[in-house]
Amino acid sequence: MTQAQGEARYRREELAEAAGVKERNLRYYQERGLLPPPRREGRIAWYSEDHLVRLRLIDDLLGRGYSVNAIAELLGAWERGGGLSQLLGLERAMTRDWSREDPVTMPRARLRELFGPGGTSEDSRRAAELGYLSVDGDDVTHRSARLLEAALILARQGVPVAEVLDEGEFLQRAAAEVADRFVGLFRRHVIGEGGLERLSADRLGEVAEAVAALRPVVGEVVTTEFARAMAARVTAELELLLGPTSGPEAQSE
Repeated sequence: MTQAQGEARYRREELAEAAGVKERNLRYYQERGLLPPPRREGRIAWYSEDHLVRLRLIDDLLGRGYSVNAIAELLGAWERGGGLSQLLGLERAMTRDWSREDPVTMPRARLRELFGPGGTSEDSRRAAELGYLSVDGDDVTHRSARLLEAALILARQGVPVAEVLDEGEFLQRAAAEVADRFVGLFRRHVIGEGGLERLSADRLGEVAEAVAALRPVVGEVVTTEFARAMAARVTAELELLLGPTSGPEAQSE
């Protein structure tokens, strides 16, 4: 992928890789009119971010059981009704910018040094299974600098790395459940029973605006509720640890 005047652009193989499809499928979609032709510069064909978004939309519709012919008709109807640009904008709003993480790449030896003897090869294998680590030769990449720092803080306080990973796995499940609930609310009450294919161009634009408004709010809601829960739990733990001598009644005795 390269950048041209601030816009991402892709060669054919790069577009296929970014969308997670085979190149031959990409060619087939073009032949069937599902994907617009690329812009050519000499002998090089360049695909845009809009091509990537549309390719992902096609893949999603295929996964929902639509045939290629049905998708062609659906896209054609959206184009004739002027709703395709809103639909592509909605797809962008729904899938982009939910997660902004800074990955960290380092030699494997450096990772072992950071965690010390508390980190084992089994821990590394499990971290990779959970999606935290990816290995490329002698280098390892952690997908999130913030999550790596949190894991290091816990490990340096004596928490076994295996238990840190246990909590990471639990948080992944809990986060997925929260996400499912929010998505369910949005699907039922904002998109509606008919699904996206029954929405008008104007309504698609309204849904895209709703997604854009929802994205920052969801994170704040989760953060706020977790902070409140932690404050209450830490207070209760301190009261338990300090015992009755900390209260005014105990001091008066």
